[in-house]
Amino acid sequence: MASRPARAAVSTEARAAADMLVGFLPSTVPLTAEPMDPAAGPDADDDAVVATFVGAASVEFVLVAERAVAESLSGADGAVISLADALRPALEAAADAFGPGVLDVAEIRPVGRDLSGDGFESFGLVADGAPLAWFGVRIRSRAAVPQQRDAQQHDAHQRDAQSRDAHERADLRLLFDVEMTLTAEIGRTRLPVRQVLDLVPGSVLELDRAAGAPADLMINGRLIARGEVVVIDEDYGIRITEIVSADQVVT
Repeated sequence: MASRPARAAVSTEARAAADMLVGFLPSTVPLTAEPMDPAAGPDADDDAVVATFVGAASVEFVLVAERAVAESLSGADGAVISLADALRPALEAAADAFGPGVLDVAEIRPVGRDLSGDGFESFGLVADGAPLAWFGVRIRSRAAVPQQRDAQQHDAHQRDAQSRDAHERADLRLLFDVEMTLTAEIGRTRLPVRQVLDLVPGSVLELDRAAGAPADLMINGRLIARGEVVVIDEDYGIRITEIVSADQVVT
């Protein structure tokens, strides 16, 4: 019997980039990032959005997610947003894992064998055990930016990025009506399988959070806010007390 291909280990930066990306991917179902199984990758002719990040490191991102965001590509009143524009906020979130820098204009091309190429750390973006999208990270180089020429190039990239921002903000308004799943979490606990199998109606579980502590508000598994549980017309609700920034999230 043939053995299944092993999944490659991934670096801390690549893992952080993938986790940040899924929180901003406009998918209508929650996704989680797992190291890609080479046997369950995308088709070679699937469209990939490819972009390069330039900062302390030069990083190439490859994202195959058209099927996962298909519902987001048709905006209100029949307006259509391009695949690259729909995925750019997620790519920018991934770029935050590598510190300050500039994300270049994305291009769309068939993915081919990019995600299994040399230097790529690749992830399947999974829902219910099946990958709906794929994300690859390749660090091309690491270098400080001490020279004046590099600083000038960095400034030029920033000016280009600023000139694109207004256009991108207008395009991204087409995503405003996309519905995403929000989940409120009041706490967690860990149990051995033996105790899980012994659970019966009436069992009481102690969670890892004190009574009255704020609940976590998640989008696609990413923490975005905290709040207190309230009752609204006999239904539970959440009153937001804190918005969580990306640098506060512990992965």
